[in-house]
Amino acid sequence: MDLSNLKPAENSTKNNKRVGRGQGSGRGGTSTRGHKGQKSRSGYSKKIGFEGGQMPLQRRVPKYGFTNISRKEYKGINIETLEKLAEKKGLTTIDIETLVEAGLARKNSLIKILGDGTLTKKLEVKAHAFSKSAIAAIESLEGTIVKL
Repeated sequence: MDLSNLKPAENSTKNNKRVGRGQGSGRGGTSTRGHKGQKSRSGYSKKIGFEGGQMPLQRRVPKYGFTNISRKEYKGINIETLEKLAEKKGLTTIDIETLVEAGLARKNSLIKILGDGTLTKKLEVKAHAFSKSAIAAIESLEGTIVKL
C-alpha cells in the first residue's frame, strides 16, 4: 500500500460536481444556472409560500375567528385521578410537584381540579383552580383546598 492506491471508504464521499471553477471543468461560465433572470443571480432565494406572483394560498383562504391573547389554558385533572395517585403513593397532600412527578402535568402548566369520579380519601389539594363539583367532593370528606 502506498499513496498511489489510497481511496476513501465506500459510500463515504458524494460525487458532487464543483460548479463555477472555470471553463476547463465543463461547468464554468453560467455554472448550470442558465442565462439571465432572477434565479441566475447570486443571493437569490425564493420566499416561503411564493407562487410566482399568483395570490398565495395563505392569502386566498378566508380568515375567521378570534384568538384571545389573555386566555389562560388549564390542564384539567379529575378527582378520580387524584384518588388513584393518592392510593398508589400513599399521599394525603397533592400539590403541583406531586402531579409533575407523576407525569400528569408539566412544570409550568396551570392546573384545574375537576369533579369527575368519586373520592374516598381525605385529601389536601393544592391547585390553581377548582370546579364546583370538585370542591364539594373534597370538602364533603373534610379535605382542604388551597388555591395557588
